[in-house]
Amino acid sequence: MGGMIKKIILASSLVIFLTSCSQKDDKVILRMGHTLDTEHSVHKGMVYMAKKLDEYSGGTMEIKIYPNGQLGSEREMVELLQIGSLAMAKISAATVEGFVPAMRVYGVPYLFENREHKWKVLQGKVGQELLDATQAAHFVGLGYYDSGSRSFYMTDTKVEKPADLTGKKIRVLESQMAIKMVSTFGGAATPISFGELYAALQQGVVDGAENNPPSFYLSRHYEICKYYILDEHTSVPDVVLSSKHVYDNLTEQQQAWLQKAIDDSVEYQKELWLASEQEALDAVKAAGVQVIYPDKTPFINAVSGLHASFEGTLVGEYLQKIKAEAE
Repeated sequence: MGGMIKKIILASSLVIFLTSCSQKDDKVILRMGHTLDTEHSVHKGMVYMAKKLDEYSGGTMEIKIYPNGQLGSEREMVELLQIGSLAMAKISAATVEGFVPAMRVYGVPYLFENREHKWKVLQGKVGQELLDATQAAHFVGLGYYDSGSRSFYMTDTKVEKPADLTGKKIRVLESQMAIKMVSTFGGAATPISFGELYAALQQGVVDGAENNPPSFYLSRHYEICKYYILDEHTSVPDVVLSSKHVYDNLTEQQQAWLQKAIDDSVEYQKELWLASEQEALDAVKAAGVQVIYPDKTPFINAVSGLHASFEGTLVGEYLQKIKAEAE
């Protein structure tokens, strides 16, 4: 009941978004939400996007950014996008998969061979097909932000091989693919919202979680978790989404300006991401976290059956397309 009331309040308070994306003195104002810290490269990428859109539109379009989950969880923001009560948001592909089944492929562990392969896919035909698939769910995929690779971190357990995860409660995103992956490694997958995770780690509700280095650092989870295991099991991108209702009410010229600003911000954020990854690893090491660099081969071998299980499915079809891009 509480969740439903929260959604009603959010939808009511944001109803102004429905009015031509919000107009003020002939300026189109696009409100954009995300759940991350303002020091995160995603937020900085959005600030850059807003700056470029202001330039390209000659000051006739503006992006207002709402960080730190001010507009709700990622799932709640997706629902606001669908009804046109929010213009734009950054949403993890792991969350989007609940609305766009084909996006599940991004959660397949050890999907990409390296960073170059990942961006070849994301900025190529396959990546665009998956962005286009979002329109059936009433929003428009406009680009991807880098969120690096996700790795495990644990409060008290030193993990060097998959067997070390056996029976351990691991927080995951609300993603069926993430749940399958952790189960394959022998862990007990436990979906918990990101905002509740610090307390869950502190209270022993879960034994660990998995995320990229900047998120591990900026969330201050390193204050509780002694070990960060750089197994880099998944590289789930972030997706820049627009409400289809809002997007379709923009003129073709406005859509072109917005896309150009997003494309510019993607390249900017990619560079910021690389720097932030190293900074985060250095910072958590300085704070006393033991960063473990395990042999990835046992982890890759452990999920080979999971890859094979998608044969003949939509995910399997995209899995083959992505693997072909590495050749």
